[in-house]
This record gives sequence, structure tokens and C-alpha cells, in this order.
Amino acid sequence: MEAIINRELIRDKRICRVLVVTVFALLTALSAFVRIPLAFTPVPLTLQTFFVLLSGSLLGRRLGVFTQGLYMLLGLTGFQVFTGTGVGSLYLFGPTGGYIAGFVLASFVAGGLFTREKQGWPVVLLTLLFADLVILFCGMLWLKITLSCPLTRAFLLGFLPFIPGDLLKVILAAAVHRKLRSRIKAAIY
Repeated sequence: MEAIINRELIRDKRICRVLVVTVFALLTALSAFVRIPLAFTPVPLTLQTFFVLLSGSLLGRRLGVFTQGLYMLLGLTGFQVFTGTGVGSLYLFGPTGGYIAGFVLASFVAGGLFTREKQGWPVVLLTLLFADLVILFCGMLWLKITLSCPLTRAFLLGFLPFIPGDLLKVILAAAVHRKLRSRIKAAIY
């Protein structure tokens, strides 16, 4: 039974890379609909950051950035992949646009885990935490600009409320990364 499970179904690594990029872009899109609106901020809690962190850490910098770029491109071309009902380029100029731009940067940061052969739990956790903070920082700065508010207000609206949930997502992403890393790396390279 184990021989069947470990057998590669697709031998061409290029096809595997296209498939995993597509799957992670779709997971990022679908996780936008796992959404909890907060009354005191225009930014909802979503599951997206979990898949953004995984796309970078499991696929590497290049494919992680490509995955999140594909997600943005889908939204820009009119597919309803952003949280809520937003589509198109105007959505990126709204309050959550900074977070979406942060997805690309965070997947690049998390992709640094992919290049190292062995990572201890603290390195994985700290790298993913830093990548998550990149998302929150980009979102907070964009909120400051779009709402024309002081940085302290942007911090209270777009950074602080998300820390507890994002810590949980970082821990879960680190656990998934440690379990899937070698299998994904073998499949795409």
C-alpha cells in the first residue's frame, strides 16, 4: 500500500509546478471567503494568510511570488477572488489592497525557508512570523493612506486586531510546512 501512495503520478516536474501554483492560488482565493467581519475595522479576518505563508515556504520564493501574483491577476481580471464582493483594479485601491500586495512580499520572505536544507522549528516559526508581519505592516500602511489617518489609528485598525489569529495561522502553517516540505520539494524539483 505504501508503494502506491509514494508513487509519482505525474513525472514531468513542470506540470507539477503549474499544478501546485494553480492549487495554491485557488486556495488563497477560496480562503478569502472564510471571512469574519470586524465592526471596528474595514478589514475582515480571513484564512488567506495561512495559504500565503504556505505558498512561499513550500514552493520557494519564485513560485510563491508567482502564486500570489496569479491570485492578484485573477482578481484584477474580474474573477471574484478577493474577500467580500470586490473585483478588479479598484478593489486594490480599497482598504484591503495593502494586504494583498503584502501577500506577494510575504511569500517571498517565507520562500527563504525553501532554500535551506534543514530548518529547526524555531527558524520555521520565526520566518513565517516575520512574513506574516510583512502582510500586516503593508496592510497597516495602506490603511493609513486610504483612510488618511494617523499611523497609530492605522495600527489599531489594521495591525493589532489581527495578531492573535495570525499567531495561530503561523503556528499551523509551520506545522504543515514541516510535514509537507520534503514531499512538495521532491514533487516540483
